[in-house]
Amino acid sequence: MTIGPVEYIIVGFPGNKFTGEIAPELEALVESGTVRILDLIFIGKDTDGSVISFEIDELDALAGFGALDADVGGIISPKDIEYAAAALEPNSSAALLIWEDLWATPFAEAVRRSDGVLLEGARMPHELIAPILADLPPAV
Repeated sequence: MTIGPVEYIIVGFPGNKFTGEIAPELEALVESGTVRILDLIFIGKDTDGSVISFEIDELDALAGFGALDADVGGIISPKDIEYAAAALEPNSSAALLIWEDLWATPFAEAVRRSDGVLLEGARMPHELIAPILADLPPAV
């Protein structure tokens, strides 16, 4: 089975200010063939610190995610939920998302055929890279 790079993110929503605005953008990425959603779960911590988690079909507020063409489920474990919840302040929530980068599959396969080995990779936070890019001269 050919598979592209697989990534995850944990996106926090302090004060539980989740609006669902990310659902249509995520759906557009799926529909364009850019990514394939492998798993998605929402995690909340109430005011007393108790942790709860929801699949996309378990909560009305997540109804916008129901339209996703995704192979959601089976990858995120209780330990993953515990890990994500540890970073949450009381009365906040997070989305834990795992996806395959379909756009990078041909490159990843070429690396594998070349006996290449990924030594390191990381996502650069917007807050770190935006000021650096803003200081660069315009492209010619």
